[in-house]
Formats: sequence, C-alpha cells, structure tokens
Amino acid sequence: MRIIQIELGRPIRIDKPLCACIGYFDGIHLGHQALINKTLELSKIHNCDAALITFDPDPRVTVTGIKNIKHLTTMKQRINLAVKYGIRNIIILKFSKEMANLDYEVFEDEILVKCNLIALVCGFDFRYGKNGEGNSLTLKASGKFEVEIIDSVNENNEKISTTRILSELQKGKIEKANKLLGYYYEIQGRIIEGRGKGKTIGFPTANIEPEDEYYLPKQGVYSAYIRLDNIWYKAMVNIGHNPTFNEVDEVSLEAHILDFNKDIYGKNISLQFVNYLRDEIKFNSVENLKLQLDQDLMTVRKTLDNYKG
Repeated sequence: MRIIQIELGRPIRIDKPLCACIGYFDGIHLGHQALINKTLELSKIHNCDAALITFDPDPRVTVTGIKNIKHLTTMKQRINLAVKYGIRNIIILKFSKEMANLDYEVFEDEILVKCNLIALVCGFDFRYGKNGEGNSLTLKASGKFEVEIIDSVNENNEKISTTRILSELQKGKIEKANKLLGYYYEIQGRIIEGRGKGKTIGFPTANIEPEDEYYLPKQGVYSAYIRLDNIWYKAMVNIGHNPTFNEVDEVSLEAHILDFNKDIYGKNISLQFVNYLRDEIKFNSVENLKLQLDQDLMTVRKTLDNYKG
C-alpha cells in the first residue's frame, strides 16, 4: 500500500498510470464502495494500479472555516477500509484555500492530470474547483482521461449518503446505519479511569475516551463488540449521563465487557455498535437499575450470539 501526499505548488511524481476514484469518502459506505468497485474493474481492464483520491482536511473546513466537524471515520480508518476493499494507492490532496480557489480547469490540469490518470471514477454529484463550478459532466467533457460517473446508489429509493447515515445514528437506528455502511459502525479510542460506580453493583465498565472526530450515536444502551489487543469481545455499551448515579454533565461512553476481568487502563480499543437496546433511564433505586442491567445483559448475549463470534 502506498500513500501519496499532494500539495499545491510542489512537484507531483506518479510514474505508474492509475485508475482512481475521487471524493472525501467519509464512512466508505455502500455508495462509496460502488466507486471503488468500478475503479478496481477499470484497473483490470487497463492493466494498471487502482487508487483512491481524497482530501485533507474535510473540504468544508477549508471552504467554510468551520472547525471540529464530526465524521463517521477518521482518515486512518478511511485508508484502512479502502485497502480492505482492494485499493493499493491512496492519494491525499492537502486541501488548502489556494487549492480550493483553483478554477476547475486549472484543478484538472495542475492536480488530476499530474496524477497520471488513465481513468477517474466520480459520483454523479461530485463537484470541484472554485465555488464548486466543476462537476462530473465538466470532468467528463474535458477529455483529459476516461471518466466514469456513478449514479446514485439507493436503498428504499433513497440515496445512501454520509448525511443519511448520521441521521440514522442520531435516531438510534444503528442496524439501519450498519446496513448502509456495509459493516458495523466503529469508533476508536482509549480506556481511561472512571468513577468506578458500575463495579460497586456488579457491572464494571471500561470508560472510553473516543477520538474527538467521531460522531457518537444516540444516547442509550447498545449491544457491541470491543477489540482489545486484537481480540474481539462482546460488550454492553452505554452512552449518556449516568442519571441514576448523580448525573454528570459530560456524555460518557462506557462498555461492560462480557466474561472479562483485566486491568486495561490506557489501552487503545475499537468499538463496533451492533444494535440499540433502549434509552438511558433514571431509575428510582440502584436495585431497579441492577435488575434492568441483568435483563439488558441477557438481551446482549442473545443478540450477539446471532451475529459474529
């Protein structure tokens, strides 16, 4: 796997011809995967390497100046997913204001042509160049390389998009989000020290500090998988304020790892959300909370037994 960083004004040296797809690819959902699949198909036809061209930072950061935009995936995850699906060359455009303000024809000549492209795959709604004046049709009309335009990839007659997936996560519809992604929604983070309240009632939890970039799903209780030291474990996850134990201001992310009892402070983890069980509830007593957690635990075991081991 090769990562190529491209900055405006610096020489671009890509010796081997490429077939590539282009976009921001947040989530690399089923719509994005259609672009990747077409790219791989073209690379076989033209007997060349396949590449994915993406942007860093998110073009919205550069164009609007908005900071701290939440995403489904980090750049590292997007790269790993692209490689998983067969891409071996990742081209990252360092998306400065100067690059954003290039006329679309200049963007073609100074960036895309210099990537040594035989063919480029884009979505029907792809835009580029200053004020988004370039689009999939101008790209195809340029004749500078072969262009394949992928139509909307739909589910139930609605376009699969990052925005739609974020909406499903916000509503707690994690199974729908996973279906549109084509995999379990996953966030990564680090185990930090918590208040230890769960341990006092027989449900010790690992307190997770997720990377800031992630969009957290709706607050509530989930069935999930957690990866520690490259081993996957079943887990019951809570996102919320712990209202029964004197509600805290900040949202916490905690995982009760099934059949597990080790010191894991400081460990890096991956967390995959499988399904949504219920809303977070403030119980009248700790005893009522324990009774509910016992029921939740049985539901989690039953649910995950029907998924991957």
